Amino acid sequence: MQATDTAGNGQTAPKAPFLPPRWVVRLAWSVHRTGYRLTGGRRGLWLPEPNRWGAMLLTTVGRRTGKVRQVILGYYEDGPNLVTLAMNGWANPEPAWWLNLQAHPDATIELKNGSRAVRARAAEGDERARLWARWNEFGDDVDGYATLRSTETAVVILEPRPTSQATTAARVSASTGWNQRGTSRSNFGSP
Repeated sequence: MQATDTAGNGQTAPKAPFLPPRWVVRLAWSVHRTGYRLTGGRRGLWLPEPNRWGAMLLTTVGRRTGKVRQVILGYYEDGPNLVTLAMNGWANPEPAWWLNLQAHPDATIELKNGSRAVRARAAEGDERARLWARWNEFGDDVDGYATLRSTETAVVILEPRPTSQATTAARVSASTGWNQRGTSRSNFGSP
């Protein structure tokens, strides 16, 4: 793919990096989820490090079905908040989990070192620019991948919820069919 002058000012847009076919991306997601389930949650999630993002399990409520939905996402920590990208494997449609969070912003997350109740919101303005730049520090070329999408990729902030709401979230999480080891009876990763 050749970079093109998109602004008409002699500057070129970032060149889009290679992205495997969609079926390969979806297969990788499926293998990751399966590995997480087969190991009882011992593999598949990891904590972020200074130069590497982590992986978490996000539990949301389906915007149309009201059913519990779960997905594994990359994230990093920004103070008490967790930050992820609503990128859908860099495909154009918004990911179902982000649409679910827009309808029902309260969710739970499972990290390698425990779970917590969160409330989601999209970063805007200078905050979004700062958090987006942090993703670039991991060396993943998010600017290049973002050129593959026709819309702006949301930077999603997962903020801790107050304790009284966290108790309710724990009850919802317990009813999902996931036990402490991460095994599930639910429809994993569906919208």
